Amino acid sequence: MLLLQNLRFAAIVILLCVNCLHGSIPFAASSYEFTAYRMQQYNLAKQNHGCRGAIVVAEARAVDEPVLTRRCVIMRVVDFTTKTYSEAQRQHAAAILILLPKNMSSILPEAMQSFMMSESQALMKESLMPVYVAPENEQLLYMYEEVKKAASARTSSVFIRVLRSMVTATAFQILVTNNAPIKAITDTTLVTLEGVLPGAGDDLPTIVITAHYDSYGLAPWLSYGADSNGSGVIILLELARLFQKLYSSPSTRPRYHLMFSLTGGGKHNFLGTKRWIEENLDHAESSLLHENVAFVLCLDTLANGDQLYMHVSRPPKSDTPMYVFIQHLDEVVSSRFPWMKTQLVHKKINLVESTVAWEHERYSLRRIPGFTLSHLEDPKSELRGSLLDTVSQVDLRKIKRNGIIIAEALARHMYNFSDKSLPQDVQLFKGRLDFHDSRISSLMSFLTSVPRATQLMDKEPAHILLINSLEHEFKQYLQQVHRHTFRQDRRDPDITFFDQMNQPVVMYRVKPAAFDLFLGGCIMAYLGIVYYAIQNFDYFYRKLKAAVKTKLH
Repeated sequence: MLLLQNLRFAAIVILLCVNCLHGSIPFAASSYEFTAYRMQQYNLAKQNHGCRGAIVVAEARAVDEPVLTRRCVIMRVVDFTTKTYSEAQRQHAAAILILLPKNMSSILPEAMQSFMMSESQALMKESLMPVYVAPENEQLLYMYEEVKKAASARTSSVFIRVLRSMVTATAFQILVTNNAPIKAITDTTLVTLEGVLPGAGDDLPTIVITAHYDSYGLAPWLSYGADSNGSGVIILLELARLFQKLYSSPSTRPRYHLMFSLTGGGKHNFLGTKRWIEENLDHAESSLLHENVAFVLCLDTLANGDQLYMHVSRPPKSDTPMYVFIQHLDEVVSSRFPWMKTQLVHKKINLVESTVAWEHERYSLRRIPGFTLSHLEDPKSELRGSLLDTVSQVDLRKIKRNGIIIAEALARHMYNFSDKSLPQDVQLFKGRLDFHDSRISSLMSFLTSVPRATQLMDKEPAHILLINSLEHEFKQYLQQVHRHTFRQDRRDPDITFFDQMNQPVVMYRVKPAAFDLFLGGCIMAYLGIVYYAIQNFDYFYRKLKAAVKTKLH
């Protein structure tokens, strides 16, 4: 009987060990559901961009694993580079899941630059591999650390690796629960807002100030565009507010019409601007764009840096209003902000290309003089469309500074300060005409409260409310406010978006197949011990009885 008890105890110990190994993971839930946001997918100018896939059923693996085939590669921002993205594609990985930190300021500048460059390059091409982005949380970070540990274990001895894989390792399965086919969206509408401050007199020249309000990034639902182009929208709205005060009094109303426009589709070949220009020039019987346009000033990405670049399609002649205004810009910068630099950047429009680089090129194609003001020199800069373009990465003081420079230069031009004996450092916009820090901050918070990707602006209630609020701002300070809604031709759309941009994803823990073999071996060993004990019961009983007699004598 004592031997049977020992055998029973041994079997119980084996089962307890197996149970402990199976339950060694401290992560409370065996499955966890979260929302992930799919990489951009759209067709523009007969070119496909973004990822075409959405379905994921694969085991999670770290980016530094040697084999990624048919695996879901888990990355943080610091891991996502052009090299790792290309390697995942080369190995035919099932998917990529990028974990986006809540605090963007925690990312080192080098890592941020690397991510944005990789993001920009990934969006230029088409990929069949699904790419998802999810905000970091405790559960996802735990999964990331576990797959990293599994990857690092491959440096151990073969025996330790096999034992860990068989007994202690826990794998994570990633599953996109929505298996519906991806559908094309061809009915996206673009909204452009227009308002005017009429000048004093008839047959006056018009200055147009414009900015696009949409954003762009790897995933539409996570693209907030604080610098590009929230900064341009903020400066435009502040210019409308301040110049409304000057235009409201007959004594200070200049002999210029001031026209403002906020355009949609700016991140997609400036389609909203293109349609708005066509409507004004080709269809409207009367429009300020028909008449004497002095120049068009496009505001794009103005929340950082100590440089201002004036991008033009052709250098302005010395006797043109645009040339004079650029001279005023230089004067304001040199007199009030001498540490800053200004530079004229000339880039010809390549008529062979189907896309344009800057918004002013849309006007230049219709022979309307214009230029774009930005702190970026390169139109292909990754800063113009990134998930990392958030409030934490902009400098509100520089938005204010750049707004003051533009406002002062406009006032000098419209009031013809060059013909008057005024000091170069004269300040018009101060006191009640000053840019308000609190308003700039609140406008930035408002604009980045929701992602402003083009494909979302006409679909979601919060985004429709944002457009309505911008229209309300126009009506508060401007006259002749119009809302232009441009609908695409479904048979031949300019741009085609696709659905399933945010997906429910389930992450659940699984043991590797080797663990089933190990567990089966333990059960077979237990059954073998029991069977052997039963078959040899008489033998064990005689041995035990003889041992007891010997002990008694």
